[in-house]
Amino acid sequence: MIKVEIRGENIEVTDAIRSFIEDKVSKLERYFKNDPEVFAHANIKTYQNKQGKFEITIPMKGLTLRAEEVHDDLYVAVDQSVDKLERQIRKHKTKINRKFRETAQAEVDMFSVQEPGQDDQKDDEIKVFKSKEFTLKPMDAEEAILQMDMLGHDFFVFNDRETDGTSIVYRRKDGQYGLIETN
Repeated sequence: MIKVEIRGENIEVTDAIRSFIEDKVSKLERYFKNDPEVFAHANIKTYQNKQGKFEITIPMKGLTLRAEEVHDDLYVAVDQSVDKLERQIRKHKTKINRKFRETAQAEVDMFSVQEPGQDDQKDDEIKVFKSKEFTLKPMDAEEAILQMDMLGHDFFVFNDRETDGTSIVYRRKDGQYGLIETN
């Protein structure tokens, strides 16, 4: 069963909204039959122009599924986000499962977000507003690109399975992918 944690920004999460989101997310349960408990983190946000943004993240072993949509109708944004997650799962499930079986990956700890205190920082200093810590998991560049695309990021840091070094894949301005390898 997928347990959904829902948080609202500039909007009250009513029982109707909660029920709608839980119902829509529950249709993804068929993809997680081997996982006894799956947690989804959902964030709803409304803007002054009356648009609603729905973000959903499902952290799993060595994999994070994520989708977000902005729409005038919050319910449509939820539908589109869940549909996007389902497409991601179907598209990548076979390939990722095959790689996990081949390498027998250990469970990866999910990142924790730390926000440093704003006191004792001077105005002329460079400020770090958000810090993430995570365990790098061994994978190849192709799997790292899949992870990067699923997260919606422009870069992804990983341990290269072949070289045992830290590497970075990134999306170039021309839409192609780049790879930075360290020694």
